[in-house]
Amino acid sequence: MTKALPSVSRPATPGFATFEEPRHPLLVDGDGEPDFNAIQTSDDFRALKRRVARFILPATVLFLAWYVTFVLLSAYAADFMSTPLFGTVNVGLTMGFLQFVTTIVITMAYSRYSRRKLDPQVGRVRALVEPDEEPA
Repeated sequence: MTKALPSVSRPATPGFATFEEPRHPLLVDGDGEPDFNAIQTSDDFRALKRRVARFILPATVLFLAWYVTFVLLSAYAADFMSTPLFGTVNVGLTMGFLQFVTTIVITMAYSRYSRRKLDPQVGRVRALVEPDEEPA
């Protein structure tokens, strides 16, 4: 709460006879350290959390569903998993190999998503604390 007291000799200016210090434009505490509570409630940080969740949640659900399907088929559908595809390679080996491929694809997709969507938002969050940081 800032209240300026009027003066007859000169008009009230911001910071003149106030009950509080003017708010610093950066989200730092009195010691110059980041004010983590203020950062967490900022719109830029909330947008960053939403962008992270937008990728992480669907990717995690899809991968776990794929993995659980593989495990359940391995446990309860041995005949299907042992169906030969070519030579000695069967469905089970192929699905096991595809688990590794899926992991690599998700890692590459996240890296690309992070570079395009998350890194610019991280720059905006850092700019809340670091005066030299240029928002992307």
